[in-house]
Parts: sequence; C-alpha cells; structure tokens
Amino acid sequence: MEKMTKMSMLANLLFNCVMGAVLAIMLGVTPWMGAVALNVLAIAVGGALPKGALHVGVFTEVWTGELVKSLRGGLEGSWLDGVPDQSTIVNNDVIHLVEVGVDPDVLINNTTYPIPSQALDDKDIAVKLDKFQTKVTPITDDELYAASYDKMARVKESHSNAINDSKFTKAAHALCAQENTAKTPVLKTTGERDAETGRLRLTMADLVALKAAMDKLHVPTENRRLVLCSEHVNDLLLVSQTFREQYNIDRATGKVGKLYGFDVYEYANTPLYTQAGKKKALGVAAEAGEFNCSFAFFTPRVFKATGSTKMYYSEAATDPEYQRNKINFRHYFLCMPKKADAGVVMMSGYKAS
Repeated sequence: MEKMTKMSMLANLLFNCVMGAVLAIMLGVTPWMGAVALNVLAIAVGGALPKGALHVGVFTEVWTGELVKSLRGGLEGSWLDGVPDQSTIVNNDVIHLVEVGVDPDVLINNTTYPIPSQALDDKDIAVKLDKFQTKVTPITDDELYAASYDKMARVKESHSNAINDSKFTKAAHALCAQENTAKTPVLKTTGERDAETGRLRLTMADLVALKAAMDKLHVPTENRRLVLCSEHVNDLLLVSQTFREQYNIDRATGKVGKLYGFDVYEYANTPLYTQAGKKKALGVAAEAGEFNCSFAFFTPRVFKATGSTKMYYSEAATDPEYQRNKINFRHYFLCMPKKADAGVVMMSGYKAS
C-alpha cells in the first residue's frame, strides 16, 4: 500500500512538472520555473483539500484549458472564421437575442416635418446553446503513468476533433433553409447527369443563378460566403480553369478563393436534401437521389457563440475492478442565422435515367 502511495505521489509530481513546463512555455517563461511553481502550488494548497483533490483539480483545469484552446483554433481559417461572435453575451449557456421585426424606412430629400415616427417591434428571444458531449474514453493507470502528457494530449486531440466535427456539421445544418421559399431560396443544379449517381452537376450558370438569388434578396455584395460540398467542388474543377487555379492556392483551411463576389470554401458534411427539396434531419442517411448541398450566406446576418466547456474525469482508484481512469468533455456552442432572409441553398438536381 505504501509502495502504491509513493508511486502515486511520484506520478503526480511528474505530471505537475510536465504541466508546469508546458504552461510556462505557453506563457514565454523558462520551463523549469513552471514545473517548480506548479508543485509549490500543490504543496501549498494540498493540505486544505481532500486527498487527491488537488491533482485531479489541476489535471482537469489544465486539460479543459487545452481543449478550449484547441476548439477555438479549430474555427480559425474555416468557413466560420469571421462570422460575428456573440460569446460575450452568453449567460449560463443561454443567449438572448433581439429580433428586429422591420428596418426603418429611409426618407430621401425629405421636406416634410415633423418626420413621422415608425415603431420597431423588438422581441427578446432566449436561445439555449447546443450541447456537445463526447463518449467516455477509458485510460488505464498503466497507460496514464507510463506517459501521462503524451497520452492525455492524444486523448484531448481526439475529443477536440470529434467536437469540432459535430459543431461544423450542426452549424451547416442550421444555416441551410428547410425548404424553398421567397426568402429562403433552395435552387437545383442543372448540369450534365452523372451516369453513376444520376446527380446533375453544378455549372457556372448555376452559380450565376445563386448570385442572382442573393441579389434578389438585396444582400450586400460584400461579405457573401459560399460553402461548396465536395461534389460541387469536383464539378467546378472539371469546367473552370479559374476555379482550378484558385483551388490549389490554400488547401489547409478549406478556403478556395473568390468567385462571382463570394468568398468560397469547401466543406464535405453539408446537409442532405430530398428530391422534393426538403432538408433532411441531422444524422439521417441519404437515400437514392439525395445529395449534400452547397449554401451561401451573408456573414453579418448570422452569428456564432461559445459557452462553457467542462472535463469529466474519474480516477482509477474508484474503479478497482478495471483500474481505469475515465474522461469525456461537454461543450456548448451555437451557430444560426439572425434572420432567415440572406442565404441561398444549392442542392443537386436528380434524374433517375
């Protein structure tokens, strides 16, 4: 028992050394100073806490911070980069929005006074941020003590990637219209039929039609963003030399370039639409004649918001049968339109034969 306690103390000491050094490097401080400081903190505060609490507290706090940093970095350079961030007004993972009913009329060269008044019907809406939870990852004591930092770094990266994938998928689904209406156009491609799938390819003329639909909605020409699904990207690569040249400039972020006034990005996991033009529920598989869409939006008319992030951790000491540590994360995030009147969807047309 005494041997196990000493091993646990040594493991905690080594972990705090590694974490202190990592944090010191992040802050631009000499690594050994961070290692010493974190262990001094453990000694100073440890007596006032339950046995083992400080190690777990430092552990979860450090790795929660690492995950938050990774999730924030996942948005940089993506098609969500530059979307207005309303995280500062999130309270208890709820955001309160003021939906403006109408914009005021504008008088040009007015000569009539007093200027007439016009009430704007504002409505406060409380929106709960989406909750993203990863499944539990078990890590045995042997794995954790053998290489605690390397193992935890890999686990953190895995959970971060999984959450980011889900966030982008949910955001794309939220920004696409449910169906075709006057204010939420859902257009269909009109190009050559793909012999294997029956899908009609995206053409340059289809992109012009998409631009025209945005123009009809009176969307400003600046800050228009177009997110192409992989199939539509491939269609354009076959027909446009300009698109091919831009496509190879920067593949790291998913950004393709500019086309017809749009900042163009590529994203594979866009929503599916039925042949009748209805958006399918998130996570529902495609059936025959159903394909991923592309979509365009006006960045000032949408928003994103990040809420709390929490790491859940249980020690192997509480699991005598399997001697496993268990870890997962919970993260709150939301992306949605402020108003559904500044976006257009381009779904793939279909011909069975």
